[in-house]
Amino acid sequence: MTAKDATNAEGDAEPAAGSDLRTAGLKAMRQALPGVFPEGDVDLRDGLLGEDLVEIGLTSVWGGIWARDGLSYRDRSLVTLGILIALGAESELRTHVRIALTNGLTEDEIAEVVYHSAGYAGFPRATAARTAAREALAG
Repeated sequence: MTAKDATNAEGDAEPAAGSDLRTAGLKAMRQALPGVFPEGDVDLRDGLLGEDLVEIGLTSVWGGIWARDGLSYRDRSLVTLGILIALGAESELRTHVRIALTNGLTEDEIAEVVYHSAGYAGFPRATAARTAAREALAG
C-alpha cells in the first residue's frame, strides 16, 4: 500500500492544501480523545503564559500531521509512543497511552512498544515509560 492509498482512522483523505487546519485539528483531537472537547468551535486559550501553545499544537500537530493520510491513527500512535519514550516525555506519554487505546492498540501492544524502546532509547527511559503507562491505564 502506498501513502496515497492510506487514510486516517476515519477513512478521510488528507486535508487539501489551504484547508482549515484548525478544523482538521479539532476533528482529529475529538476522535483521539472522545468526550474531552465539546462540539463546535472551542477556545483552548486559558489567559496564562504560553496560552498559544495549545493552538499551535492544534493546527500544526493535530491538523497538519494527525489529519494527514499515509498512516492510520493506530500507526501514528505507535510512532508517537516510541518518540515520546525516546524523549523522556512522560506527561505527554500518559495522554498518548490513552489515545493509543482509542486508536486500537491493546495494553499488550503498548507494553511491547515499551520493551522495544529499551533497546533503542535505553532501559531508564523504558522504565520511566512503563511507570507513565501504568499511571495512564490506572487513571
